[in-house]
Amino acid sequence: MSSLFPALTDSPPDRPALRFGERSLTYGELAAVAGALAGRIRGAGRVAVWATPALETAVAVVAVLEAGGAAVPLNPRSGEKELGHILSDSAPSLVLAAPGDELPPALGHLARLDVPTQATGEDAFAGAGPDAAAGTPAGAPASGASAESPALVVYTSGTTGPPKGAVLPRRAIAATLDALADAWQWTGADVLVHGLPLFHVHGLVLGILGPLRGGGSVRHLGRFTTEGVARELNDCATMVFGVPTMYHRIAQALPGEPGLAKALGRARLLVSGSAALPVHDHERITAATGRRVIERYGMTETLMNTSVRADGEARAGTVGVPLPGVELRLVEEDGTPITSYDGETVGEIQVRGANLFTEYLNRPDATAAAFTADGFFRTGDMAVRDPDGYVRIVGRKATDLIKSGGYKIGAGEIENALLEHPGVREAAVTGEPDADLGERIVAWIVPDDPQSPPGAAELADHVARRLAPHKRPRVVHHLDSLPRNDMGKIMKRALHA
Repeated sequence: MSSLFPALTDSPPDRPALRFGERSLTYGELAAVAGALAGRIRGAGRVAVWATPALETAVAVVAVLEAGGAAVPLNPRSGEKELGHILSDSAPSLVLAAPGDELPPALGHLARLDVPTQATGEDAFAGAGPDAAAGTPAGAPASGASAESPALVVYTSGTTGPPKGAVLPRRAIAATLDALADAWQWTGADVLVHGLPLFHVHGLVLGILGPLRGGGSVRHLGRFTTEGVARELNDCATMVFGVPTMYHRIAQALPGEPGLAKALGRARLLVSGSAALPVHDHERITAATGRRVIERYGMTETLMNTSVRADGEARAGTVGVPLPGVELRLVEEDGTPITSYDGETVGEIQVRGANLFTEYLNRPDATAAAFTADGFFRTGDMAVRDPDGYVRIVGRKATDLIKSGGYKIGAGEIENALLEHPGVREAAVTGEPDADLGERIVAWIVPDDPQSPPGAAELADHVARRLAPHKRPRVVHHLDSLPRNDMGKIMKRALHA
């Protein structure tokens, strides 16, 4: 079995690989420290990684994968109950952490191995751990691992129960990263900057493993700031990965920061994901910088499914076309495939390909329910397809598909329309039971001026003019802020709660 990171041996040893603030590793240095750590943990099976936004997290995950094991990234902000569930479910043999990191009591039963970032011999491996030979050559085949061997166990958000561990095989990581390299013309010459968490697939798989697989480099900001993005782009970075919250902050900062606009204009690629980027933020960024933000669509269980291509049209409000090797279809509620690409017919997205996970750990019932008889994964996301095949997501089946007056309505397009109103800073749309309509459309608004918020009738007319009368909100709630998770996604169930 070949390494997921051929660049560890193929790249010039002095080529920059990772940089976190002032700390960095070249490919030669990363090969040495990750290879030595891989030798220590070979045969350890599942290994927990305390996934802080630090150099040690990247080294730890690369080492686990080079050793042929499966990394279980742990969110340092997880509550005691959630962390306890993840640990009992995944049963890791040890935990890797940065020296000096204080771990919570829930991890106290695990052997701990501190992650080195310098090749300093045996002393670098303080702490307990499996007794294995050190000094494994970097990039050496991992004993017993195959393309189907687990590489990561990433836990879902747990919105409908305890988090489920999605088992991602080595095959899925390679397929997704190679497909993105094709779609984005992503090469070893690219320098990526991002400030995303490293316990999700966006920040970890795309943002760290992606550059390392292709021989490029990544600069992690530690914490996202517009100043950090501008600094790195002015220092030869070529790509930016972010979530809508980050791009919203960029859009807000642009009028007062001409240097930021100039820096963003230098970027080869600005990529947004994890949730839909509102159209008005797209337009504000393009107007100020001359650059279009492109969107891609994926999830923990599938890694990446679609993207706007670097050589394609960056069309605001869409997530592009299926990536190479990904089969995508829209289906009716009864599972009947939708064959018309009319930009209007809403269906659930189902996907099939090498990018998919293999199972939910210890949950054969949930795994079986997630797949169709012909092997497509039921994403639960609702979308329409334009005549040229571009996919436009309108929301989640469970929370964003509203059936009102005989129509199937996606919350996403109403949210975009509301955000075009000058008095709306943030918006979320849900449905609630209605005796006449079945469901009525409810808007949750963070007004731009809390002292003078736009009224319900004004917003309803605004949406009706842009979309259609049946898509107007019937109820409007004003809030100080919208509840969001670590990746900036709006937690709609919390709105009704």
